[in-house]
Amino acid sequence: MLPERPQGQRGPLTTLVYKRRGRVGLFFVAALSVLAGMTDAIGFLATGDFVSFMSGNTTRMAVALGDAHWALVARLALLIGAFIAGNALGVIIARLSAKRAWPLLALSAALLLGAGLWGAQAQLPALLGAIIAMGMLNAAVEEVNGLPIGLTYVTGALSRFGRGLGRWLMGERRPGWRVQLVPWSGMFGGAVLGGLLEHRYGLTALMACGGFALALAIVSLLIPRRWLRRYMAK
Repeated sequence: MLPERPQGQRGPLTTLVYKRRGRVGLFFVAALSVLAGMTDAIGFLATGDFVSFMSGNTTRMAVALGDAHWALVARLALLIGAFIAGNALGVIIARLSAKRAWPLLALSAALLLGAGLWGAQAQLPALLGAIIAMGMLNAAVEEVNGLPIGLTYVTGALSRFGRGLGRWLMGERRPGWRVQLVPWSGMFGGAVLGGLLEHRYGLTALMACGGFALALAIVSLLIPRRWLRRYMAK
């Protein structure tokens, strides 16, 4: 991806396109983060395992290792491995589809729908399917107008926001740090919604996540290809 041109080197039309691409990208990020928050909350409440928050699963695995809970160590290692595989698969699909978002979102939707449908009978396979879907999701958007974005984890977003706040308090006026709250807000709101759904439907609520992912796949078709190529994995 070519670096963004400084503001002073853009004409009025280029500046307008730049701003629109940024707004559309951030709305897309917010929606994808809502999906991640929903899925993580449903999976965590239903199984006790995180679906997208691998930092939490890593800490849990380390504690289990210290306590010699080998079955739990093996389970968490499997979940983390599934997340890594999902990320790799997302990049592969993005490359093979010439950086189209809908194929990986459609496959994520299929995995989430299957997880919700079969979760009661096969909890671990359903959980693995949901985790792979969340890993794939990260390839849908990696940056917006040159700003790095995380979809299924928000520690980095909060860190970038905090550092930007510190620089702002010290008098620096670097643009873009406030947008890091977009994925955090989306994930928070999605987690609230996911918690409400899980309390009523259990792991079957993942079907709602699948439906939402399918809707986002359709929405992605409305985003100009040249913009998606800038959002997605390099």
